[in-house]
Amino acid sequence: MALTLYMTPGSCSTGIHILLERLALPFAAHVLNLPAGQHRGPAYLAINPKGSIPTLVLDDGRALCEFEAIALWLARRHPQAGLLPQDPVDEAQAIGLMADVVGHLHGQAFTRVFTPERYLPPAMADALAAAGLHAAWREAVVAQGREMAAAAFERIAARLPPGIEHEGFAFGPHWGVADAALFYPEFWAEKTGLPLPARCAAHLQRMRAQPVVRQVLAEEGYR
Repeated sequence: MALTLYMTPGSCSTGIHILLERLALPFAAHVLNLPAGQHRGPAYLAINPKGSIPTLVLDDGRALCEFEAIALWLARRHPQAGLLPQDPVDEAQAIGLMADVVGHLHGQAFTRVFTPERYLPPAMADALAAAGLHAAWREAVVAQGREMAAAAFERIAARLPPGIEHEGFAFGPHWGVADAALFYPEFWAEKTGLPLPARCAAHLQRMRAQPVVRQVLAEEGYR
């Protein structure tokens, strides 16, 4: 039984897709159409009760359902790849950066940008629509998300090495799980016209230059 990645092109699962390709692991890709609600279907909820992506089903049938859990499993299952720093403090900081990216930058800021309706009860949405205020409310939530994302990128940029414009990645000369996690919201920022701090912009371009990243973006439909 091979690994199976449940994913959606251009989503947070892109980071895991990049890691799998970096490790040259054979896996089956099962694409979920989020706008169509496929992640809420009974078959997928039986695998991942949260209905979130990505999910990686292992060879033995067990499922890993969180970005950080999947990334750490891959890094520790394949230590020769150097996806985590060797220094324990650097390793902890890499995990912390990944958690900040996934939990706050993605989970709080970009969810407001992409799915503002999530932040308003349906009854209130109906009342705002009846009053002709739904569009203004939606724009306000999106604007808040963009402000939160901009602030998070500034905070993250301060943690990146000063010389990243010229060489290296978040935690050394080689990229790892933290870089794969940071890449996908940087990619979102570029696609939505959100300016990035210089170090994050440099990190995005250094990741884009990696052959495996170019391969994954092409496979997911980005040219």
